[in-house]
Amino acid sequence: MIYGKLWCVVKPSVGIPIIIAAVAFASFNVHLALVSNTTWVKAFLQGNAPVVKEAPKPQ
Repeated sequence: MIYGKLWCVVKPSVGIPIIIAAVAFASFNVHLALVSNTTWVKAFLQGNAPVVKEAPKPQ
């Protein structure tokens, strides 16, 4: 383990929940940013089909 000496300073019963909480918090923020800043995610979560645009026909 790279940071094995960390557990000599921080008890695993304290450090592991903090690490898990930090990962959960970061994941929540990423998902919140995706939902807030995109239009297709909201439509996808509501069950709307993606809009397919046709290519212009050659003349």
